[in-house]
Amino acid sequence: METLLNDFSPGLFVVSTILLLALIGLMVKFAWKPILNSLEERESGIKDALAAAENARKEMQNLQSDNAKLIKEARAERDALMKDARHISANIIAEAKEEAKEVTANLIEKAQASIQQEKQAAIAELKKNVAELSISIAESVIKKELSNKEDQLKLVEGILKEVTLN
Repeated sequence: METLLNDFSPGLFVVSTILLLALIGLMVKFAWKPILNSLEERESGIKDALAAAENARKEMQNLQSDNAKLIKEARAERDALMKDARHISANIIAEAKEEAKEVTANLIEKAQASIQQEKQAAIAELKKNVAELSISIAESVIKKELSNKEDQLKLVEGILKEVTLN
C-alpha cells in the first residue's frame, strides 16, 4: 500500500476523474436512454406476455367449463334419446302383441265359424241320410205288413185321424 501512496500523482488522479466523468456523461447522453428504453420495452413485453398468458389461462378454463357443459348436455340428450327409443320399442312390441292377439282371435273366430258351418252341413247331411234311411225302412216294413188291402185301409184311416187331430 505504501507504494501506491508514493506513486500517487494528483494530476493523473484529476485527469482520470475528469475522463471518467466525461465518459459517464457521454454514456448518460447517448447510451443510457436507449438502454432504459430497451429495458422498458422488454418489461412491457413481459407484462404483455404475462397478461396474454393469464387471458389464455382464463379462456382455457372457460373452454373447459364450456366443454364440460357440452358433454353434460350431450349425455343428457343421449339419455333422453335412449329413453325415447326404449319407449318407442316397448310401444312397437305392445302394438305387435296386440295385433297378433287380434289376428289370432280373428283366425280362431273364423275357424270356429267354419267348424260350425261344417257341423251344420254334416248334421243336415246326416238328417237327410237318416230321413232317406227311415223312409226306405218304413217303405219296406209297410210293404211287408200291408200286403193285404184291409191292413192298408186301417193304416190310412189311422193316419188321417192323427193328421186331423193335430
